[in-house]
Amino acid sequence: MANQEPKVAYFCMEYGITSDFKIYSGGLGILAGDHMKAAYDQNRDLIGIGMLWKQGYNEQIIKEGRPYKAYPVETEKYDFLQDTGVKVKVEIRERDVWCKVWKVDCFNNADLYLLDTDLPENYAGDEWITDRLYGGFNEHRIAQEMVLSIGGVRALRALGIEPDVYHFNDSHPVFAGIELLREKMEDEGMWFDDALREVRKNVVFTTHTPVAAGNEVHPHKLLKYMGAYLHLNTEQMVAIGDAPFSMTAAGLRLSRNANSVASLHEQTANEMWSHVDGAAPIVGITNGVHRGTWTDERVVSAFEGGDTNKIWDAHQAAKQDLLDLIEERNGVKLDPNKLLIGFARRAAPYKRSDFIFSKPEVIEEYLKSGEVQIVFAGKAHPLDNKGREIVARLIEMADKYSNSVVFLEDYDMVIGAALTRGCDIWLNNPRRPKEASGTSGMKAAMNGVLNLSILDGWWPEACNHGVNGWAISPDGVEAKTAEDFEGSYDEKIAQLDEYDVNNLYDILLNQVLPTYADKEKWVGMMKESHKDTYVKFSADRMLNDYYRLVYAPENN
Repeated sequence: MANQEPKVAYFCMEYGITSDFKIYSGGLGILAGDHMKAAYDQNRDLIGIGMLWKQGYNEQIIKEGRPYKAYPVETEKYDFLQDTGVKVKVEIRERDVWCKVWKVDCFNNADLYLLDTDLPENYAGDEWITDRLYGGFNEHRIAQEMVLSIGGVRALRALGIEPDVYHFNDSHPVFAGIELLREKMEDEGMWFDDALREVRKNVVFTTHTPVAAGNEVHPHKLLKYMGAYLHLNTEQMVAIGDAPFSMTAAGLRLSRNANSVASLHEQTANEMWSHVDGAAPIVGITNGVHRGTWTDERVVSAFEGGDTNKIWDAHQAAKQDLLDLIEERNGVKLDPNKLLIGFARRAAPYKRSDFIFSKPEVIEEYLKSGEVQIVFAGKAHPLDNKGREIVARLIEMADKYSNSVVFLEDYDMVIGAALTRGCDIWLNNPRRPKEASGTSGMKAAMNGVLNLSILDGWWPEACNHGVNGWAISPDGVEAKTAEDFEGSYDEKIAQLDEYDVNNLYDILLNQVLPTYADKEKWVGMMKESHKDTYVKFSADRMLNDYYRLVYAPENN
């Protein structure tokens, strides 16, 4: 790349590089992995900073109709990790915690450095800081974020890497900004206001979700006890992150540029964080996916040729691969000639995973006949009991409609790729506007899988209703939120759900199914889906946008 381009250090809590490298949980990690792969493809001067999670996220095991979380008894060992010989220390709870730095330089992704506290010189509890991704409660989470952030900056120094830009991907790495402030104040003798002004010149920040649980806040007393203040005082920390300390507000104040992950999310994020004085402007950079990872070569080649029959045959081959996987794992044999809907998401209430089952009197006959087939996958957060209840409900439906509904256990990148290549329809029905982006729908669309989705996240930017997919709204133009209805909060939610599910059934039964019966028309929509998304929603385009809109020095 051109010499004037900045050197970027990309901080993220998780990375989805390959399915078997268990340092990711879901969308954020997959996005980060695709970011790294695009940087490699474009030969960009970008490196990643992350964590070596020795027990990963959690394995999902289904027993007697319920999901259980499990972790490997033995620490994962990876023979592709390179020992950099570097160790750095971070003071946590007034103890020195040593962090070993590993390098991942394979899998065709930009260089990735991972911190690991599983070292004999650490206090017994501290060696488990890098145990489970998103495991534990406040103290443990803060310790993990301090290792990623403070340890990450110190690792860069020890490795002799001097970035021009520090990219905090979500709020977990925000304490890296506090470390940069400490350097300016202690090592260079700057006053706080001057140090903050200088740090902002080199930091950019991505906010990923409007959901409250994804925007952490911590008590100042706890941060001080943990050592996250790094010798700043309470007044200074409040100036950065308010009280209690908001990680997202801090990210916005510590950065010169910030971005959302879709155009609609740009509007939502700017409204949500408008109260934060001194915040960086939030611009929209819609997420993208790494085509080399997520598209089926047979399908892409067929689209390039343009022949309807070859496109259909390539799709059916990908579909059969998925059906074979389902039969192998679940013992269920689905019909390759009947409509197959895919739904794979983290199990969270606002995503409404079991929404399609809301009115059995409408949908049941289609499920019993097998005219509509559905395959589900997804995990709940390890501490989310409501999420596990959602998964249990999906398993219950799979038992009830055993010839047409399937739940695939332990959702990972292998299952994700098979689903987004092999389904006919990709279903997405969150309560608007809770979905920030939703990259799985992009993967599906590139493979000619037609989206049937609420106009939320990325889909409003791509949807041409009835041409390249469908919106779950009348005529594909109107998308409501709870605020469009009257009454208490619960009454508004109930009315929104009723409105959305009626639209879902109407479009599925009266538009999707009749179109599926017309192969020529269906393949025509597949062509439009691929054409409209293959470049526009690629990780290549996304990374170019980052360099143009947030990394570039002229945006300082």
